[in-house]
Amino acid sequence: MHESYNLIRPEDVGRNVPPRYNIAPTQDVLFVANDQSDRRLLEGRWWLVPFWAKEIPKWTLFNARNEDAYKKPAFREAFKSRRCLIPASGFFEWTKAEDGGKDPHYIYLPDHQPFAFAGLWATNDKLEITSCTILTAPAVAEIEHLHHRMPIILNSDQYEHWLDVDTGVDKARELLKHSRGTELVSHRVSRAVNNSRASGAELIEALS
Repeated sequence: MHESYNLIRPEDVGRNVPPRYNIAPTQDVLFVANDQSDRRLLEGRWWLVPFWAKEIPKWTLFNARNEDAYKKPAFREAFKSRRCLIPASGFFEWTKAEDGGKDPHYIYLPDHQPFAFAGLWATNDKLEITSCTILTAPAVAEIEHLHHRMPIILNSDQYEHWLDVDTGVDKARELLKHSRGTELVSHRVSRAVNNSRASGAELIEALS
Protein backbone atom coordinates (compact mmCIF):
# COMPACT_ATOMS: atom_id res chain seq x y z
CA MET A 1 0.00 0.00 0.00
CA HIS A 2 2.85 2.36 0.79
CA GLU A 3 4.34 1.75 -2.66
CA SER A 4 0.97 2.12 -4.40
CA TYR A 5 0.55 5.66 -3.11
CA ASN A 6 4.23 6.64 -2.97
CA LEU A 7 4.14 7.17 0.78
CA ILE A 8 7.67 7.81 2.02
CA ARG A 9 7.30 9.82 5.25
CA PRO A 10 8.51 7.71 8.21
CA GLU A 11 5.24 8.28 10.08
CA ASP A 12 3.31 6.90 7.09
CA VAL A 13 5.59 4.03 6.09
CA GLY A 14 5.75 2.86 9.69
CA ARG A 15 1.99 2.83 10.05
CA ASN A 16 0.04 -0.40 9.84
CA VAL A 17 -3.63 -0.52 10.78
CA PRO A 18 -6.01 -3.51 11.07
CA PRO A 19 -8.58 -4.12 8.32
CA ARG A 20 -12.08 -2.71 8.70
CA TYR A 21 -15.05 -4.44 7.11
CA ASN A 22 -17.98 -2.12 7.80
CA ILE A 23 -17.24 1.60 7.59
CA ALA A 24 -20.21 3.96 7.73
CA PRO A 25 -20.52 7.65 6.85
CA THR A 26 -19.35 10.04 9.60
CA GLN A 27 -16.72 7.52 10.76
CA ASP A 28 -13.04 8.35 10.27
CA VAL A 29 -11.15 6.88 7.32
CA LEU A 30 -7.60 7.08 6.00
CA PHE A 31 -6.92 8.90 2.75
CA VAL A 32 -3.93 9.98 0.69
CA ALA A 33 -3.42 13.60 -0.34
CA ASN A 34 -0.80 16.13 -1.37
CA ASP A 35 -0.60 18.58 1.51
CA GLN A 36 2.02 21.19 2.33
CA SER A 37 4.00 20.14 -0.76
CA ASP A 38 4.20 16.59 0.58
CA ARG A 39 2.40 13.29 -0.02
CA ARG A 40 0.65 12.39 3.22
CA LEU A 41 -1.56 9.75 4.73
CA LEU A 42 -4.31 11.65 6.52
CA GLU A 43 -7.29 10.65 8.61
CA GLY A 44 -10.66 12.35 8.56
CA ARG A 45 -14.40 12.16 8.81
CA TRP A 46 -16.16 10.45 5.88
CA TRP A 47 -18.71 13.21 5.35
CA LEU A 48 -17.26 16.41 4.02
CA VAL A 49 -17.30 19.50 6.22
CA PRO A 50 -16.46 22.48 3.93
CA PHE A 51 -13.76 24.83 5.19
CA TRP A 52 -16.33 27.64 5.45
CA ALA A 53 -19.00 25.68 7.39
CA LYS A 54 -19.93 27.09 10.80
CA GLU A 55 -21.44 23.78 11.95
CA ILE A 56 -21.52 20.14 10.88
CA PRO A 57 -23.64 19.97 7.69
CA LYS A 58 -26.91 18.09 8.03
CA TRP A 59 -27.30 17.51 4.30
CA THR A 60 -25.66 14.46 2.72
CA LEU A 61 -22.01 15.12 1.93
CA PHE A 62 -20.38 11.68 2.13
CA ASN A 63 -20.74 11.40 -1.66
CA ALA A 64 -20.30 14.00 -4.38
CA ARG A 65 -21.68 13.68 -7.92
CA ASN A 66 -18.86 13.90 -10.46
CA GLU A 67 -21.19 15.66 -12.91
CA ASP A 68 -21.41 18.84 -10.84
CA ALA A 69 -19.08 18.61 -7.83
CA TYR A 70 -16.63 20.99 -9.49
CA LYS A 71 -19.18 23.82 -9.31
CA LYS A 72 -21.14 23.03 -6.14
CA PRO A 73 -20.34 25.38 -3.22
CA ALA A 74 -19.67 22.50 -0.82
CA PHE A 75 -17.12 20.83 -3.12
CA ARG A 76 -15.86 23.51 -5.52
CA GLU A 77 -12.69 24.55 -3.69
CA ALA A 78 -11.76 20.98 -2.80
CA PHE A 79 -12.17 19.92 -6.42
CA LYS A 80 -9.69 22.61 -7.46
CA SER A 81 -6.82 21.71 -5.17
CA ARG A 82 -7.78 19.20 -2.47
CA ARG A 83 -8.33 15.94 -4.28
CA CYS A 84 -7.52 12.69 -2.52
CA LEU A 85 -7.41 8.91 -2.85
CA ILE A 86 -9.40 6.80 -0.42
CA PRO A 87 -7.99 3.22 -0.21
CA ALA A 88 -10.45 0.33 -0.12
CA SER A 89 -10.93 -3.23 -1.29
CA GLY A 90 -14.71 -3.23 -1.65
CA PHE A 91 -17.98 -1.47 -0.86
CA PHE A 92 -21.62 -2.30 -0.18
CA GLU A 93 -24.89 -1.56 -1.95
CA TRP A 94 -28.39 -2.68 -0.98
CA THR A 95 -31.43 -4.00 -2.83
CA LYS A 96 -34.98 -4.23 -1.51
CA ALA A 97 -36.09 -7.75 -0.61
CA GLU A 98 -39.55 -9.33 -0.88
CA ASP A 99 -39.90 -9.29 2.90
CA GLY A 100 -39.43 -5.53 2.92
CA GLY A 101 -35.89 -5.70 4.26
CA LYS A 102 -32.68 -4.65 2.54
CA ASP A 103 -30.21 -7.19 1.19
CA PRO A 104 -26.56 -6.04 1.16
CA HIS A 105 -24.19 -6.85 -1.68
CA TYR A 106 -20.41 -6.68 -1.49
CA ILE A 107 -18.84 -5.17 -4.62
CA TYR A 108 -15.15 -5.56 -5.39
CA LEU A 109 -12.50 -6.10 -8.07
CA PRO A 110 -11.48 -9.63 -9.16
CA ASP A 111 -9.11 -11.34 -6.71
CA HIS A 112 -10.06 -8.66 -4.17
CA GLN A 113 -7.46 -6.25 -5.53
CA PRO A 114 -7.04 -3.13 -3.38
CA PHE A 115 -8.03 0.09 -5.12
CA ALA A 116 -8.64 3.79 -4.51
CA PHE A 117 -11.81 5.84 -4.69
CA ALA A 118 -11.48 9.31 -6.17
CA GLY A 119 -12.18 11.70 -3.33
CA LEU A 120 -12.12 15.29 -2.13
CA TRP A 121 -11.02 16.54 1.28
CA ALA A 122 -11.23 19.63 3.42
CA THR A 123 -9.98 21.08 6.68
CA ASN A 124 -12.27 23.23 8.78
CA ASP A 125 -10.10 25.10 11.25
CA LYS A 126 -13.01 26.58 13.18
CA LEU A 127 -14.57 23.19 13.88
CA GLU A 128 -11.16 21.45 13.98
CA ILE A 129 -12.32 18.78 11.55
CA THR A 130 -10.56 17.14 8.62
CA SER A 131 -12.99 15.32 6.34
CA CYS A 132 -13.43 13.71 2.94
CA THR A 133 -16.03 12.60 0.42
CA ILE A 134 -16.17 10.02 -2.39
CA LEU A 135 -16.96 11.04 -5.95
CA THR A 136 -19.67 9.03 -7.72
CA ALA A 137 -20.86 8.44 -11.28
CA PRO A 138 -23.79 6.70 -12.97
CA ALA A 139 -23.44 2.96 -12.43
CA VAL A 140 -22.05 0.78 -15.21
CA ALA A 141 -24.12 -2.10 -16.57
CA GLU A 142 -22.27 -4.63 -14.42
CA ILE A 143 -23.73 -3.27 -11.16
CA GLU A 144 -26.63 -0.99 -12.12
CA HIS A 145 -29.06 -3.71 -10.95
CA LEU A 146 -27.79 -2.98 -7.44
CA HIS A 147 -27.75 0.83 -7.53
CA HIS A 148 -28.01 3.59 -10.11
CA ARG A 149 -24.80 5.27 -8.86
CA MET A 150 -21.32 3.95 -8.08
CA PRO A 151 -18.15 5.33 -6.47
CA ILE A 152 -15.40 6.19 -8.94
CA ILE A 153 -12.41 3.85 -8.76
CA LEU A 154 -9.37 5.39 -10.43
CA ASN A 155 -6.73 3.52 -12.43
CA SER A 156 -3.38 3.56 -10.64
CA ASP A 157 -1.73 5.44 -13.53
CA GLN A 158 -4.10 8.34 -12.78
CA TYR A 159 -3.13 8.72 -9.11
CA GLU A 160 -0.33 11.23 -9.63
CA HIS A 161 -2.38 13.50 -11.89
CA TRP A 162 -5.43 13.33 -9.62
CA LEU A 163 -3.46 14.32 -6.52
CA ASP A 164 -1.34 16.98 -8.23
CA VAL A 165 -2.55 20.39 -7.08
CA ASP A 166 -1.43 21.78 -10.45
CA THR A 167 -3.87 19.58 -12.33
CA GLY A 168 -6.62 21.89 -13.53
CA VAL A 169 -10.33 21.32 -13.04
CA ASP A 170 -10.95 20.33 -16.66
CA LYS A 171 -8.15 17.76 -16.61
CA ALA A 172 -9.34 16.40 -13.26
CA ARG A 173 -12.86 16.00 -14.63
CA GLU A 174 -11.45 14.10 -17.60
CA LEU A 175 -9.63 11.68 -15.29
CA LEU A 176 -12.94 10.74 -13.67
CA LYS A 177 -14.24 9.40 -16.98
CA HIS A 178 -11.76 6.52 -16.91
CA SER A 179 -12.72 4.39 -13.92
CA ARG A 180 -12.45 0.66 -13.24
CA GLY A 181 -16.20 0.26 -12.85
CA THR A 182 -16.59 -2.30 -15.66
CA GLU A 183 -14.28 -4.69 -13.80
CA LEU A 184 -16.46 -4.88 -10.69
CA VAL A 185 -18.06 -8.11 -9.47
CA SER A 186 -20.38 -8.69 -6.52
CA HIS A 187 -22.06 -11.21 -4.24
CA ARG A 188 -24.76 -11.20 -1.58
CA VAL A 189 -23.66 -10.98 2.03
CA SER A 190 -25.32 -11.29 5.41
CA ARG A 191 -27.72 -8.63 6.65
CA ALA A 192 -25.50 -8.41 9.70
CA VAL A 193 -23.64 -5.69 7.81
CA ASN A 194 -26.75 -3.50 8.09
CA ASN A 195 -25.74 -2.83 11.68
CA SER A 196 -22.99 -0.19 11.58
CA ARG A 197 -21.56 -1.61 14.80
CA ALA A 198 -20.98 -5.05 13.24
CA SER A 199 -17.40 -5.93 12.29
CA GLY A 200 -15.33 -8.88 11.14
CA ALA A 201 -14.25 -10.56 7.91
CA GLU A 202 -17.43 -12.67 7.88
CA LEU A 203 -19.35 -9.56 6.78
CA ILE A 204 -17.92 -9.80 3.27
CA GLU A 205 -18.31 -13.56 2.86
CA ALA A 206 -20.74 -14.69 0.17
CA LEU A 207 -24.05 -16.22 1.29
CA SER A 208 -24.33 -19.88 0.38
